[in-house]
Amino acid sequence: MIQAQNIHKYYDQLHVLKGVDLHIQKGEIVSIVGASGAGKTTLLHLLGTLDKPDVSSETELLINGENVLQLSDKKLAVFRNQQLGFIFQFHQLLPEFSALENVCIPAYIGGKKQKETETEAKRLLDYLGLSHRMNHKPSELSGGEQQRVAVARALINKPAIIFADEPSGNLDTASAENLHQLFFQLRADFGQTFVIVTHNEDLANMADRKLVMVDGKISH
Repeated sequence: MIQAQNIHKYYDQLHVLKGVDLHIQKGEIVSIVGASGAGKTTLLHLLGTLDKPDVSSETELLINGENVLQLSDKKLAVFRNQQLGFIFQFHQLLPEFSALENVCIPAYIGGKKQKETETEAKRLLDYLGLSHRMNHKPSELSGGEQQRVAVARALINKPAIIFADEPSGNLDTASAENLHQLFFQLRADFGQTFVIVTHNEDLANMADRKLVMVDGKISH
């Protein structure tokens, strides 16, 4: 599902990622942990095509069979929209839109029709226990509800992989545990693949594999 080889990233003179190699299988839940500044979020952004690595002759990044380093910016944006889903610590819902409208946005960006998109968004919100909240705006939802809306938004285009950056970092303990269980339920029900950066030890240890980043590399 993901094959990354010799991934480097510099920010000016700062060498953040120092030759990361990574293989993730379909349906796997992989956690990435490490101290602040170890390069976890930078790696997640590169794997999620939100940023680009510094390319050498040995650098390779295949996602769901696609060599994303060879795609134009326009094709990469289409690929990201269709194949990848994202969940962030601060859910980044648009405050002026309802839960249903927020979930629909990635599908509209992808050119999908309104009726089928709304039907799928309602199905997802119902699956996530939010059918009674779909017309509420983010300010009217609890933190846990907002994050479940963000999960539905990440799922709307049926992505191959979901990238999550500290997804439970802004939640209380009960909401965090519910979110963690949800990830495994999504894997069981849909075969969803997850790559999760987290400081939450419970979530990290629940994953199929826990990768520890130290000073820009994955420590084995």
